[in-house]
Amino acid sequence: MKDVARQTRTHLMSLLRRHGLNPRGDLGQNFLIDVNLIEFAVRRADLSEQDVVLEVGTGTGGMTAFLAQQAGRVISVDIDRNMSKLAQEAVADCDNVTLINCDILKNKNTLEPEVIDVIRQQLAAVSDSRLKLVSNLPYSVATPVISNLIASDLPWQRMVCTIQWELAVKMASEHARSTYAALSVWIQSQASVRILRRLGPNVFWPRPKVDSAIVSIWRYQDAADRIVERPFFQDFLRRMFSQRRKHIRSTLCGMYGKQLSKAEVDEMLAELQFDPETRGELLPVAELIRLGNGVCRRIRGIPQPAAEAEQALQLDAPSTEIVDEHQRGED
Repeated sequence: MKDVARQTRTHLMSLLRRHGLNPRGDLGQNFLIDVNLIEFAVRRADLSEQDVVLEVGTGTGGMTAFLAQQAGRVISVDIDRNMSKLAQEAVADCDNVTLINCDILKNKNTLEPEVIDVIRQQLAAVSDSRLKLVSNLPYSVATPVISNLIASDLPWQRMVCTIQWELAVKMASEHARSTYAALSVWIQSQASVRILRRLGPNVFWPRPKVDSAIVSIWRYQDAADRIVERPFFQDFLRRMFSQRRKHIRSTLCGMYGKQLSKAEVDEMLAELQFDPETRGELLPVAELIRLGNGVCRRIRGIPQPAAEAEQALQLDAPSTEIVDEHQRGED
């Protein structure tokens, strides 16, 4: 591989200095300079010619060049015009790379339509195509990029990303922990989450002030079908965890007071066999799916399914595994 793709700290400092540039902290530009970790992340994505890869945060093209060697198509997005120009030089010989200079987000709840259009075009051009997100994600956009991709109707299969360590722990958190949040449930309701590596600041340049992680998020193909209305469920989780320590009866009465009377909330909780005095933060993912579905059906006038079907949902709920890199390595 050309040296331009192996962008070490020395190489990056020289490259940016020659162009009169500095890393922009406001854009979260912390470049991953450990080539072994770049190769590890790309390898864990299990890429092939069938794969269309979305990379967010092109930077100078260090990871992009590795992705281009393994994937059928690579779509790389960066908001910084200067970085996009440098990346063009790094991937000049890669005819399967599309660089887009724009913000990946239209707003905090929506991916940029221009990017989505390009993704759809690239997927249509590849037989039996699969969409994967493989990125050294800027800290500032990691949560909305991952959350919005899951919320979209794009046929994504896997994500392998570097993100802030605390965010990785939140994504993989189990119920009844302080790190358990709406984001934990939203992701785990539709995918498995694994923390593959914990990364210290020294593998980035400039060094961030916090640790990072490489995470793998693997979509369960039938998981989204377990949720009656995904936009409703996502909103339900945000509102439920904004009052995480309140009893669910009180929370639901406050959340849906215009749609459901207190008597209807009591009737629904009894029908679903939920303790009205439990707290949302104590409910496992499968139970929150069941509760969210129950509320949605009640408001929409949809009959509740048989108890056996709901029990099956509990048994099939996605699992989360945190891998300790010291014990498991690259298993």
